[in-house]
Amino acid sequence: MTLLAGALAVLAALLFAIASVAQRGAAADVPDDDARGGRLILRLVRSPRWWAGTVGDTGGFVVQAAALGVGSLLLVQPLLVTTVLFALPLEARLTGRRIGRSEIRWALVLVAALALFVVIGEPTAGVDRAPFAAWFPSLAVLVVVLLLCVLLAGRKRGPRRAALLAVATGLAYGLVAALTKSVVDALGDGVLALLTSWETWALVAAVLGGTLLQQSAFGAGPLAASLPAVTVGEPVVAAVLGIVVLGEQVRADGLEWALIGVLVVLMIAATAALSRSSAAAAPTPDPADREVATP
Repeated sequence: MTLLAGALAVLAALLFAIASVAQRGAAADVPDDDARGGRLILRLVRSPRWWAGTVGDTGGFVVQAAALGVGSLLLVQPLLVTTVLFALPLEARLTGRRIGRSEIRWALVLVAALALFVVIGEPTAGVDRAPFAAWFPSLAVLVVVLLLCVLLAGRKRGPRRAALLAVATGLAYGLVAALTKSVVDALGDGVLALLTSWETWALVAAVLGGTLLQQSAFGAGPLAASLPAVTVGEPVVAAVLGIVVLGEQVRADGLEWALIGVLVVLMIAATAALSRSSAAAAPTPDPADREVATP
């Protein structure tokens, strides 16, 4: 099951990469005055490129759900950061930019760190579902931090606003990943169990909220200010929820814990560096377009 979960996670990462390239290009075309809430959505739904990205996102989510159905969050979510490995060459090809040596080195670091983490840590599954009482403390913290980020973002503009919205997006999508595992388990008990499960409706709310926050972050400022936080935040939040709420574990003893800590730091650093490179390769809007105000 571990091999199957890993393969599905990498396939999901490829689909998410294709989707992100398309959606970021669409969001970058939206003037800053329209890059908020409902106006942003109205602009994006008229973009064929955004719809193509939405189809890719949907496919990626379905494959991710399948991966979580047979594997742990601690295995699947770290592998999903390979999205940046796929997105970078796609965007570089579209923009005619060559991938630099630094990016290649970070890519190798990420692949090596992921492989060693899976081999040394041997992530193990916990429970697929937990009672609401076990979820409540984590949910309360997530909601408070997310709302704080959104409120602060409303008072900022440019890169700071994009970064705050990106942090909120990472929190929402990390919750989506953890809830998906529970919803997949509920689906196995039938449609009625799925529709009456609180996790199902919490998942729907998190997906819708995360999507709006992500598009707002991409449209608020340079992608380099938002993409690293989104890419790193989701697996970190999901992994923490997997450990705290669902009881997943990493098998390690003694010095292995120190090595795992180093590997996690390397994965975060490599993911952030590749995300910044991916953002630099993505299409950027014409500055004049950002100054256009619509009625």
